[in-house]
This record gives sequence, structure tokens and C-alpha cells, in this order.
Amino acid sequence: MRVSGESRTVAVAGVDFGWGSSGKLSAVLAALQARGGERSRFVGLASGLGRPVLAGSPVERWFDLPGAEPQRERELARIVREQRVEAALVVLDGGLARALGDCGVPVVFVDSLPFLWTEGDRAELPLDAEVYCAQRCVDLPPECTGVLADVRRLRWVDAVIAGGGAGRRAVPGPRPRRALVSLGGLRAPQLDDWASYPQLVLPAALEALAASGVDEVHVAGNLPAWLAGQLVDSCPVPAATTVGALAHEDFLHRLAECDVLLASPGLTTLLEAGRLAVPTVCLPPQNLSQIFNGRFHERAVGGGSRVVWPKEVFAEDEALALRAGGEGRALDLIYGGIARAAQQHRRATSAAVRGLVAEALRRVEREPGTDWGALTAEVGTGGAAQVADALVEVLGAAGPAR
Repeated sequence: MRVSGESRTVAVAGVDFGWGSSGKLSAVLAALQARGGERSRFVGLASGLGRPVLAGSPVERWFDLPGAEPQRERELARIVREQRVEAALVVLDGGLARALGDCGVPVVFVDSLPFLWTEGDRAELPLDAEVYCAQRCVDLPPECTGVLADVRRLRWVDAVIAGGGAGRRAVPGPRPRRALVSLGGLRAPQLDDWASYPQLVLPAALEALAASGVDEVHVAGNLPAWLAGQLVDSCPVPAATTVGALAHEDFLHRLAECDVLLASPGLTTLLEAGRLAVPTVCLPPQNLSQIFNGRFHERAVGGGSRVVWPKEVFAEDEALALRAGGEGRALDLIYGGIARAAQQHRRATSAAVRGLVAEALRRVEREPGTDWGALTAEVGTGGAAQVADALVEVLGAAGPAR
């Protein structure tokens, strides 16, 4: 990103909803660093949840933002002025993207979930961003088209995932021996009881892995030590079981070495696993977008590798119908159902999930010829570089470094 001899300051941010946005920021920053002879300086805004994932990234400094207006607006304007921010890269945080635009900062916005939006979400999206990069998807429901038609500078890009780093090192045998369980960031702004999901799902997944003969498993995700220890101690687990959050590059190395991935179906994780052709079992969804993601993955690779919640928790089709009034209404149903299951019938729900995970693992063993890279192949893998190109263009249009 070099237009003159001085470095250009770029603000980066990802929505504090899971870890997918942080993985995408990591991928784009790596693509920018791979460009020979370019100079840039990165400062991070908010994104407190995702900072562990971005350990080792070139972000020079992080700035927290107040939650309330107008303090947030004033602090953002101060940071932009004092740090001489010339452009911004924002993943999924529409409110922050609009606020940066109000400060005169041209924004490259990355929307990895364009299939999710309806008229009820219009006010949350930065439709006038300098460049609005929508990640390609295998299906675009008709409810989304009217909203996306009003994006001023829409640019479709491939999957925004890491393109370099570890290649596939493990060759899965007839029976998986080494597993990775990915729970992601777990938290979301509207979520009151974020511990309910791992309480229901993690013991079920670990017990199913142990019963299937897996020897080694690592549990990656935003689990505090006290909860991780409690859940691991509550059930039979593989002999070598470790738990801990992983920086993005470390996660990719673990992914490349495993025989099977069990993941709450965050789209970035599924696409990264597909790039490496890792056999994948989709755990029950944590939120609305993960219903879509799991269905996309199942359709691409074939049935049987996706675990859905028992109907007593919630019905996916009901959640999808509620989204016509905006994502929040569907999330109320999803979060409420998971919380009630954890409080009122945790043992029965976890046992049901364990049985479904075990059956999905048997399916992985029975069908070694499955094309586990099919979803990623449908949407392409060049998105990180394409978003980097958009940012370089925006900086070039901004003129010489200030």
C-alpha cells in the first residue's frame, strides 16, 4: 500500500460476534503483508473478543470504544484524527463502518453473510461503504436481493480465508485418531448465557469421540479455564485431551494435522476446513447464520455430517421464518431454546446430541470418498487477496500519505 514514502494508517475492526470476523481480518492482513514493497500501519478498533485470534498480526495498537453514544462518536473521531486514519477495513460491523464513514474515512466493508439479510436488517448495513465486499455464497435467498441491490459499490469476492500457511499434513486413515473440536468465539451482543451452548455440546462431542476410538483431541474456542475443566471432567474423553484458544495461524496448523473436525458451523471455519479437505462434522448451530452454514455444507458434501438440535430445543425452519422481521427475532428463539435446554433438561439434550454426533462420525468412517472441499470449491478461495486489492485501490484514491 505505498503511494508515497510514508506509511498509510488503516483502521481494522471485526464485529464482536464469534471469531469468524477476526479470522477474515487475519487472512486479509496476511494478503496485504504478502505484497512486496508495500508499507502500511494498522490500528485496531474495538473487536475485543477477537484479539486472541489476531495474536501475531501486524496490528500496532488496539483502541477500545465506549459502548454509549455520543461518547463513542467523539472517541472514534479523536482516534481517526490523532492516528491519521486514511482508510478502514471492517468485517461485518455495520454500525462501526457507518460511523467511520461519518468521520470521513473511506471504508472497505466485508460482508461474509450476504445470504442472511432481509429488509428488517437494512438499517444495520453500511450500504454506502466505499467498497462493499460481499462473500460469494452457494445460495442467495430472494429476501436478500432487495437489500443488496441498494449497495452503492457492491463487489462480490471469493471466500475470505487464509491462502497460505500450513498445507494438509495428515492423511486420514480408515478410522479418525486425531480430532479438533472448534467452538469459536461463543459470545454475541444479544446473548445473555453464553455458557449454555458448550455445556450441552462439548461433553456430547468428547464422549462421542472417545467412543469412536479417537486418541487425541484439542478443543479450541473461547472457553475460560474453569468451564473447560468442568466440562472435560464431566464425561469420558480421549486419552490425550487438551483445551485452549488458538491464534489463527496456530488453528490452521492444528486443522491441517487432524483426521476429523467437529465444529459449530461458523462459515470461516467450514471454508478453511474445506480448503484443506478435512473431514468435518457440523455440530448444532449456535445462531441464525450457522443454520445456513450447516445446510450449505451438508448440501455441498452430501447428507449425514450435520447435527441438528432435537426439536425440543428449537426448530430450524421456525427460526428461518422469524428472520423476516430481522435477525434479532430469530436469535431470540435460538438463544432461548438453547438456554432452556441447558437449564431444564441438560442431560437428556446432551445425550441426544451425543448420539447424533456418534452417527455423524460413523458416516465419516463409512464414506472415505466424500469431497470435503466441495463447499469451498463452490465459492473460491481468493477473497482475502481481492479484499486487499480493494483496500489498496481505496488508499490510492485517497492521494498521498498525510
